Amino acid sequence: QVQLVESGGGLVQAGGSLRLSCAASGRTFSTYAMAWFRQAPEKEREFVAAIRWSAGTTDYADSVKGRFTISRDNAKNTVYLQMNSLKPEDTAVYFCAVRQIGVIGSLSTARLYAYWGQGTQVTVSS
Repeated sequence: QVQLVESGGGLVQAGGSLRLSCAASGRTFSTYAMAWFRQAPEKEREFVAAIRWSAGTTDYADSVKGRFTISRDNAKNTVYLQMNSLKPEDTAVYFCAVRQIGVIGSLSTARLYAYWGQGTQVTVSS
């Protein structure tokens, strides 16, 4: 089992910045990638960004490229999402998730992630 705890959400004006953190504990040695997804009210959960844990390479949704940056601290088993130039349409609950080694498929596919955090609310006012 892997436990994930997100933090860093809040209320910010459009154009502002926030940094989300997600600390992982438990059987983290089997982690292939960690990702951030988000879900706005009455919308499907959508992929935001992912980072491959060993290689450090990253993937982003087109909607956040150039504004958001995902990074990780291997020693702390923590992944971060730096969000700049925030827009009202970024308002959502943000979840972090863990993809385990050996799971095949796109990093943007939510159902392929085995472990999820409880989510943190991000609200961007116009």
